Amino acid sequence: MIGTILGVGLSLGGGLLAGRKNLSADELAQDQARLLAEVMDRVKRDYVEPIDDAVLLENAIRGMVADLDRHSAYLDADEYQEIRASTSGQYSGVGLEVSVADDAILVIAPIDGTPAQKAGVEAGDEIIDVDGVAVVAADLDETIEKLHGRPGTPVSIRVRRVSYEDPLTFHLTRQKIQLASVRHEILDGSIAYLRLSQFNDNTANEVTRAIDEMMDAAQDHTGNMLTGMILDLRNNPGGILDSAVDISDLFLDGGVIVSAEGRTPESRFVRKARHGDILDGAAIAVLVNRGSASASEIVAGALQDHHRATIIGTRTFGKGLVQTVMPLSKGRAIKLTTSHYYTPSGDSIDGTGVQPDVLVEGSREYPDQNLNSVLDREGDAQLVEALEILRSRPVLQSRASD
Repeated sequence: MIGTILGVGLSLGGGLLAGRKNLSADELAQDQARLLAEVMDRVKRDYVEPIDDAVLLENAIRGMVADLDRHSAYLDADEYQEIRASTSGQYSGVGLEVSVADDAILVIAPIDGTPAQKAGVEAGDEIIDVDGVAVVAADLDETIEKLHGRPGTPVSIRVRRVSYEDPLTFHLTRQKIQLASVRHEILDGSIAYLRLSQFNDNTANEVTRAIDEMMDAAQDHTGNMLTGMILDLRNNPGGILDSAVDISDLFLDGGVIVSAEGRTPESRFVRKARHGDILDGAAIAVLVNRGSASASEIVAGALQDHHRATIIGTRTFGKGLVQTVMPLSKGRAIKLTTSHYYTPSGDSIDGTGVQPDVLVEGSREYPDQNLNSVLDREGDAQLVEALEILRSRPVLQSRASD
């Protein structure tokens, strides 16, 4: 009997599938719309808790987009504003970088010149409440949202500091915060160190200013231009594609930086470097690891394919897809994968990543999440290797006589 039922089921199933294949696009759409309404009705009627129609529909939309790939997503109004803030390089708040450690919300670092830094909040402080409401480590995003807000509005935070017996309270006023994405310093007199934590609208300008400052410092100390540069892209998750293109362009004298292929004309493009290398040929070592993704891989891949830099570290993440954020009504949006991108050699790194020229295993300790942390020139094996390689290279150019 079971065999007969299964046989009939398979037969009916095959017939239904064959019938569905003969449906027109409009008929198939109507059929799926009826199925969605049927499922919603069943959930509303029989689910253990009452649930609103709007919630059900939003969840359906989220599922539809999220099921396309792991990078596509539906964004409600708050999520859309958050992603716009992260890519613009600015937001409104008190200027704290925070993270979770040991089941507590800790201050990684206050951003220089912000209300939190001026009030005396310090790295390592444990935030215990915001506006009198206790915070918990599991709700980090909610705590960050409470710290954000309109410029000029007040917020108070209470922190626990190791050197103090009683908690400290800070009364702050939110303001526009400019997020720094670049950290720089001179190593060994004429080797530049440049770390990028993300790629936002301001990153390329920050990089240009940083290199100009380091060039002036090298000229003052040694009388020569920079002899080399370490570009640290470790744990950089990416960001804006145009920012990655602009930064690659700074160090290339021509040629393709990245190309992309998609279904629409807007998703198919080739970006090329313009004439001019800001370092005038000085050697570059790029540090990468598993946390280097997307825009970081565009830069590393372009400099590697043009033999402009030595890539040091471990294989990168392998995200060779381009997402476009498309605004919708009522402040909402979808982040949709629209292109595959390719390095100048025509290779796709999606799923494979950029392979380093020099494989050096790293440590989770490096780089520190704080953009202003002190470099460890002895314990950071990847940094040590980069310095050794740059020190061994001959100086090809000099502007000392300019």
